Amino acid sequence: MTSLSIAEAAEQTGLTAHTLRYYERDGLLLHTVERASSGHRRYTDDDLRWIEMVTRLRSTGMPVRDVRRYAALVREGPGNEAERLALLLAHREVVERQLAEVGSHLRAIDHKIALYENTVSPTP
Repeated sequence: MTSLSIAEAAEQTGLTAHTLRYYERDGLLLHTVERASSGHRRYTDDDLRWIEMVTRLRSTGMPVRDVRRYAALVREGPGNEAERLALLLAHREVVERQLAEVGSHLRAIDHKIALYENTVSPTP
């Protein structure tokens, strides 16, 4: 089992130590991170897997309040899977709308690129 310092966990997750402390303080983690006898945080493989999930949710725009709610539901254990599913399905819809919008923007950019390519290097 992995036991990483906050600096090592930050390096492995690509987050800052400040962000990791914030995630813990704001209730985004499943539990309080274990501490060594020195009082320093020690992150386990389970902690890192959960942090990766939180990072994915945040990177796709899930509001902190929803991540906090999702974490609370998971902490509560079995019996609330329908609520967890509803939360994730609602977020999935938001992400799908964002992807469609970005796809539309990309097509517009590609159109402009094609116009400029034809101007710069017209085909005979």
